[in-house]
Amino acid sequence: MALSKRAEFFIKALACLCIFRLSQGKQFTLRNLPPLQKASSYPSACSGTYDYIVIGGGTAGCPLAATLSLKYKVLLLERGGSPYGNRNISYLENFHIGLMNMAPDSPAQAFISTDGVINARARVLGGGTCINAGFYSRASSSFIREVGWDEELVNESFPWVEEKIVQWPKIAPWQAALRDGLLQAGVSPFNGYTYDHISGTKVGGTIFDETGYRHTAADLLAAGDPSNLRVLLHASAHKILFDSRQGRLKPRAVGVQFIDENGRLHQAFLSNNKDSEIIVSAGAIGSPQLLLLSGIGPKNDLKNHNIPVVLHNKYVGKGMADNPMNSIFIPTKSPPRQSLIETVGITEAGVFIEASSGFGQSSESVHCHHGIMSAEIGQLSTIPPKQRTLEAAQKYAHNKLNLPKEVFQGGFILEKIDGPLSTGHLLLTDTDVRNNPAVTFNYFSHPQDLDRCVYGIKTIERILKTNRFSELAANGAGFSMERVLNMSVQANVNLIPKHTNDTESLEQFCKDTVITIWHYHGGCHVGKVVDQHYRVLGVSRLRVVDGSTFSRSPGTNPQATVMMMGRYMGVKILRERLGSAAGV
Repeated sequence: MALSKRAEFFIKALACLCIFRLSQGKQFTLRNLPPLQKASSYPSACSGTYDYIVIGGGTAGCPLAATLSLKYKVLLLERGGSPYGNRNISYLENFHIGLMNMAPDSPAQAFISTDGVINARARVLGGGTCINAGFYSRASSSFIREVGWDEELVNESFPWVEEKIVQWPKIAPWQAALRDGLLQAGVSPFNGYTYDHISGTKVGGTIFDETGYRHTAADLLAAGDPSNLRVLLHASAHKILFDSRQGRLKPRAVGVQFIDENGRLHQAFLSNNKDSEIIVSAGAIGSPQLLLLSGIGPKNDLKNHNIPVVLHNKYVGKGMADNPMNSIFIPTKSPPRQSLIETVGITEAGVFIEASSGFGQSSESVHCHHGIMSAEIGQLSTIPPKQRTLEAAQKYAHNKLNLPKEVFQGGFILEKIDGPLSTGHLLLTDTDVRNNPAVTFNYFSHPQDLDRCVYGIKTIERILKTNRFSELAANGAGFSMERVLNMSVQANVNLIPKHTNDTESLEQFCKDTVITIWHYHGGCHVGKVVDQHYRVLGVSRLRVVDGSTFSRSPGTNPQATVMMMGRYMGVKILRERLGSAAGV
């Protein structure tokens, strides 16, 4: 059934009150946000057809659907719920709590890769922008050239996002310390406040405003035409429907089957116009999973699950990658203020250095903890990847209650690598789209990735030896790297070598303490699954527009580029169909 009248009124009233004050001095409101309806409200009888059906109301899907709705009738299917009114999504101080919510309808759906690394995928309107650390930084110019995007349109699409939901942070003390430490450690020059990807140290943008309120890709829906845009929540796309009758050169996408919040099956269809399309924007896990469930993929894998083969393509689900991250906890003499990513060091070696602080010692973290999946403490790498389980997380959460609050007083310095070069694959475990597929990332299987991790840890060691960080130490005499890297197993990190000048030991540290920062990508690569325009090869009226098409993660953090991609492709499609009449 649809949202109650009272709930709809509340959402609209909330939207009208949300006026964002931006760094550029402009204003953007949610006044034009379309109604957010439950999937069960979709009529069982024919409810008309759509020019575009976008599957996935996430980082790319929201700006894409909003843009297309300016000229065409669009249906947006989102498997999760609304981000509005959920404090664990909306406020920075609750970032770690929202990420660990394990309820069946929670905004973050946990999964564990076959490598043993605990991860999460978004299940909420706005996608990863609702559960991430908020950092906003554009892709490098070399990435833009490599993927073949129109640079002029890219430079129009980034500001379209930025003027609506991005601000400059009021830099937190821990982030200022990292900035100074990076520069003293030789990660220079200082490039100031910039969205651009430039070697050296910089402060990037954020989707958190000065009050700590998060703005997400869902807000971008207000830039569309609400009369043309229908948004269904808790609508899990089960499979794409094709017309594969004899005489057709290619299977032709015609509609989508989706399941509502009550488990009831629905169907939605495209108009007969040849230019109408289904666009899959379900993310790097969801998009290849949906293609496989729809009969597009390696034929033997499909037959193993009794899925009728629409098109054999051995590359669907291949080339999966996740940027490995390792984090080091730094104890301090006084509790640091909460902060997420604001400062980044971009090294010439392809290593990025970032930081977070102040979550570990909060009362919610200490007394209502959520285990090794918690983002603010690097998932507490207390056990090697192959031994990590959700049961282990629960055991840790229970044991942590007995630890003194002071144990968690400090911040983290994180190192992660560009790329990466190590890749894996995605396989179905069953035919229920609501369940996670099996994902393998093969962290550090490429030796260059491991070399860069070692470089990152040594860079952190140089940072900790700077005057700036010596001032933060409890005794004022700086940090012993041996002490930092060999903290109590019960407190934060474990399985870390005693001698940081031992390269072999650092390599083992990288492998044993690898975690994720949720920048996984791949599975629908350009040239193998989709063409340069993101049309799925071998079928008609079907595209994939999201990070599953990337062969490497863009910039230091992908959300800026993925939101831009949604706007970019929306504008590109409108201009291809309408020319100057597109009006964008």
